[in-house]
Amino acid sequence: MKKQQLPYFEFRDFPTGMDEEVKQALIKATYSKQYILGAKGAAFDHAFASYIGAGAAIGVGNGYDALVIALKACGISVGDEVLLPANTFIATINAVLQAGAKPVLVEPDVNTFNITAAGAAKAISSETKAIVPVHLYGQACEMEEVVKLAEKFNLKIIEDAAQAHGATYKQQKVGSFGHASAFSFYPTKNLGALGDAGAVVTSDPELEAFIRRYRNYGEAGKYNSVLVGVNSRLDELQAAVLRVKLQYLDELNAERQRLAEVYLSELQDIEGLSLPYSAPCCAHVFHIFNVRTKHRDALQAGLQQQGISTAIHYPVPLHLQPAYSFLGHRQGDFPVAEELSQTSLSLPLFPGLKEQEQESVINAVKAFFRNK
Repeated sequence: MKKQQLPYFEFRDFPTGMDEEVKQALIKATYSKQYILGAKGAAFDHAFASYIGAGAAIGVGNGYDALVIALKACGISVGDEVLLPANTFIATINAVLQAGAKPVLVEPDVNTFNITAAGAAKAISSETKAIVPVHLYGQACEMEEVVKLAEKFNLKIIEDAAQAHGATYKQQKVGSFGHASAFSFYPTKNLGALGDAGAVVTSDPELEAFIRRYRNYGEAGKYNSVLVGVNSRLDELQAAVLRVKLQYLDELNAERQRLAEVYLSELQDIEGLSLPYSAPCCAHVFHIFNVRTKHRDALQAGLQQQGISTAIHYPVPLHLQPAYSFLGHRQGDFPVAEELSQTSLSLPLFPGLKEQEQESVINAVKAFFRNK
């Protein structure tokens, strides 16, 4: 009999009944007969801004657009340098390039994998105009020092919070520190839509006004174009879904954290295996549960043989991707990012993961290292 496969991620009805609420919200949104820039979008924008603790949230088409629009709203353009971590998803660097700016890669912290103020300070030049702290895997960056650095050098902060809905630094939610912040609601995120969706968050009224116009062709009113904008709007169906799921976000995150604690407890003290580290005052919502080992590829293959799927975030660091060779980097320029790309493995962790399923992952990992 073929061994049943445990997926790396799967959509499950957790908490029980949420799927039905989402279904009913979709039906109501469909029968409202207003599908773009309607009451459902406005309601979600208001609720999400309140949840983050910011002045405004503006729904857009996806998380990538949110990054680009946030950068443009902050005035980032041709000739500007923007600091970002060397170990992030390509959306971050692509957004900087689309804004016309020059990405400047920064080595991440060896423990948290996040950009730090100390690391970023080494890369600042007279052309540096912004810093993009990426709250990687769901752990908040240490924002107090990042804010101090930005104030010292007059830098804009654009938070990439695509993986960190609900994460906090010193009890303050990520997305509320930056001049503007970008969120993705891709379906697998901690707060996920049923398709592409995103939002820009800001507490600056001038930035808010720009973003609302820019996402809608640059119009201040119907057929009244005041700037050259784009079409990137959160539709009413996705807004309705997100409004329901936002009410459960803390519960969903708590379940992720509970599952992570089980892994952390059961897999501690295994020689050759490094577990996620949470920095002081930085809450982790575990969008990804990332472990590290020099035996990464063998461990992944061994788990696959046991019917357990895993993922690698990310197998090739930005500076070694062919698309960004024009930046002039070589192997060895960012040793921490390179080591992470060679040793990182993400274990299954998602709301609804069953106790026996997680136990099978734990037992398989322990067995692998017993045989090393």
